[in-house]
Amino acid sequence: MVSDEEVVQTAAAAAEDVIFSRIKQSQVKDFDVTVTFEEGVLDVDVYVNAPNSERDEEKIANDAALAARAAVDELFAEESA
Repeated sequence: MVSDEEVVQTAAAAAEDVIFSRIKQSQVKDFDVTVTFEEGVLDVDVYVNAPNSERDEEKIANDAALAARAAVDELFAEESA
């Protein structure tokens, strides 16, 4: 059985991986990844502030949230296999 904590950690790590694979850490002024998993409901909110980067911060935040959800889906798929 996957614990709630494992779900949250997996999602947060996946989101951070996406952020820092697209923007250098030195270019990120601020970021926030908030993940909750309560009663089987996953909520992921990602904020990225990288004013010195020419990348689309909103797209990166959205992609990071999608990656977080996909990582959790994979976690549950592995458990049920």
